[in-house]
Formats: sequence, structure tokens, C-alpha cells
Amino acid sequence: SSALAYFDAYRTARLPANLTQAQRDYFGAHTYRRVDKEGVFHTEWQPSALETTAP
Repeated sequence: SSALAYFDAYRTARLPANLTQAQRDYFGAHTYRRVDKEGVFHTEWQPSALETTAP
């Protein structure tokens, strides 16, 4: 249920915000931190097949 999901998110030590961070980085060249490495990172995202135009 949604109440259980809320409780699980409330009691976790690390919230699942990685998708939000990835979207911010993609659309606005923001940076993000990783849990497995020290430092601040930025990814040069490649355009998807839907964004490219056919010749």
C-alpha cells in the first residue's frame, strides 16, 4: 500500500533520488554525487535514437 511505501521511504538511510539527479543532470548540466566514489560528477549524455534525425 502507499502507507507502507511511505513508511519504508521514511525509515531508509538513503533515499532513492538517483533518478531525479540524473534527470537534473541531463536537462540542466547539473552535477551529482555517487555513493561508491568521492567527488562530484557530470555525464555528457548522448542523444537518443528518437532525438536524431534520419538523413
